[in-house]
Parts: sequence; C-alpha cells; structure tokens
Amino acid sequence: MAILNTTASAQPALRVILADDNAEITALVKDYLADKPDVELVGCASDGVQALALLRETPCDVLVMDLIMPALDGFAVLTMLDSLPRRPRTLVLTALGRGDFITRAMQLGADYYMLKPFGCEELYRQILAMRQQPVAQVSMGVPEPTPPKSLDEEISSLFLAVGIPAHIKGYQYLREAVRMVVNDPDVINRITKELYPGIARTFSTSASKVERAIRHAIEVAWNRGRIDAINATFGCRVFSRDDKPTNGEFIALIADKMLLKRSA
Repeated sequence: MAILNTTASAQPALRVILADDNAEITALVKDYLADKPDVELVGCASDGVQALALLRETPCDVLVMDLIMPALDGFAVLTMLDSLPRRPRTLVLTALGRGDFITRAMQLGADYYMLKPFGCEELYRQILAMRQQPVAQVSMGVPEPTPPKSLDEEISSLFLAVGIPAHIKGYQYLREAVRMVVNDPDVINRITKELYPGIARTFSTSASKVERAIRHAIEVAWNRGRIDAINATFGCRVFSRDDKPTNGEFIALIADKMLLKRSA
C-alpha cells in the first residue's frame, strides 16, 4: 500500500485511489494521471485489504478497482464500502466481461464497469465524468440518508465478504442462526438444545445436519484463505488460519456485529 504525496491545485481535483494487483497497470495509470491537474491520485493498493485500509486513512472521491485481487476481492470490497465514513464513487476496471459479473458488481454499488484492456484517456474521461455524480456524502460531512438494509441483507453482505457461498445449506442455516441470536442473544448459550433444533424445524431437517452444515460453511471460508477478509470485516485480528472458531463462536461474533451496527 502506498500513500502518495499530494500538491496544491488552483481548483479542487478529484481524489482517486487505485486498487489493482497488476504493478504494470498501476504504474501506467499513475504516470498518465501525474500531469492531470483535475485528478489527484492519492493512493494505490495491491489487494482488497490494503484498499480498505487506505480508504479509511485517505478519503477519496473515486475508487478505481479491479475485481480479482489477493486477500480480498473487489466484490467483497464493494460490500464493505458502506461502512466507510464517506463512500466513494466506484469505477470497476477488470478483465471479467461476463454478464453475471457485471450485474453483480452493479448490484453491489459499482458506478461504472470498464473492461481491460483499456485506454488511459478513456479511463481519465470516465473518472472526470464521476464529478457530475454526487458522492455519498455532502461537503459538511453528513452522510446522505439512505434506506437502511434489512437484517437479512446485512447478514448476506457479511457472508459474501468472508467467503461463505450462498448455494450451500450451511449458508441458510448460519443466516437463520444469526437472526435468532440477534433477536434473542441468550439463545447462543442454548445452542444444542434450542438453536440447532429451532433451525432444524424451520428447514425440516435434523439438528445434527444443521450443526454439520454450519461447520462446513465455516470450513469453506477458511479453506478459501479468506482469513484477512474475515479479520478486516470485524475490524481487528480475530482469527488466524490455524485458529478456526467453533460454530457458536462464529455465530456469536457475527450476531454481535449485527447488533452493534443496528444500535449505532
């Protein structure tokens, strides 16, 4: 991660952060924008975790970001932008041209989707076009009102960020478990007697299958190597690769994060 030196400009320049693990592209964009007075490249990151850290330290107007990056991919970063004090406009710059990738990125809040290979002049013009779009916060530092996400949306966004795929049964069981603990925090202390059986009744299955499916979902996230993403989601180093949580610990941690967000 690099924070670049900035210089004063006669007119306010658009502050840009670039997140891409391709060093050649980073150097190309950095060199091209260096003499553009209306655009200021204030930082570069080579993975998603660095990008989020940089965004917290250095607010910007536009985030230019690839989707495929180590540690934390662009999709996960998109889900976390709402947690920033000031959400930037986001320009996705990627080689992924499939329609489902484009749809997913736009649904997660990307403002523009540009395919690689690209021309620097084209990228520059699109960054400037972002100036015509209001950013997610007014100049006085007060966020524009946005409809609050439902609890299910919040949980789903977090699962996506930590690498739990939606197609496995454990995803649904985990979401129901978190929902139950948010509504009744004490139920986490009755995980085998009440939590698992309650989920089993909802999905017409057995408590033992619920427990195994949740364990599998957690293992999937760990096996994907998304430990940095998980720690970034919780804002501190909670786990290591060899420090896998129990079902109850994982459910309690996510439920606690949901409760804190909803009480903020």
